[in-house]
Amino acid sequence: MIFKPLIRIVVFLGLVALPPSALANQNTVSGQPLAVVGFGDSLMSGFELPVQDSFPAQLEKALQDKGINVTVTNAGVAGETTTDAVNRLDWSVPDGTDLVILEFGANDALRGISAEISEKNLSEIIEKLQQRKVQVILAGMLAPPNMGGDYEKKFNAIFPRLAQKFNVPLYPFFMEGVAAQKSLQLDDGMHPNTEGVAKMVEGFLPVMEKTIASDTTPSDEAADSNTSQ
Repeated sequence: MIFKPLIRIVVFLGLVALPPSALANQNTVSGQPLAVVGFGDSLMSGFELPVQDSFPAQLEKALQDKGINVTVTNAGVAGETTTDAVNRLDWSVPDGTDLVILEFGANDALRGISAEISEKNLSEIIEKLQQRKVQVILAGMLAPPNMGGDYEKKFNAIFPRLAQKFNVPLYPFFMEGVAAQKSLQLDDGMHPNTEGVAKMVEGFLPVMEKTIASDTTPSDEAADSNTSQ
């Protein structure tokens, strides 16, 4: 993914409140590790980083250091759009997955793909995952300001709208604290370096911990109502 530094970023501080239908802490019941999949683009895959420095690897270690029995699989592919994500969803998120961190949209924005198309694709992914009883945490993205104010407004509104529609936790901006911070980026000025990923994990941990600690499962009613829409 090519991500130009943002010169102006407006982000809501803190995390969106978690829905009551978040993931159960299934590892305490079954004794099996909670199976998490990081499904995204190069920001997820760890572009030009050692495997152990990618977001899924650093997140897994951070959670395990807190005593949480979890595995976080890296299903990130550089350069992909939301359309690519729809096409590979079934084989990228295997049966037995408990939770998916859904992180797509940056490449859509950089290519100027219609916000309506991006939203439709993300909506389809969430619907399919909920039908499979897989919880979703939606990782938000912001459009680069150089795409123009109208596009920026339409694109940035996708993620909070989908989080509300499907009643899923939202982390408002996946690159929070890293975008436009040269010391936390690779030489390309676009992707996070190892320290940048660590910063992203630090910010993301609270929403992960709250979701894992919840004692309910995704509701059948939510999935059924989404299917009928």
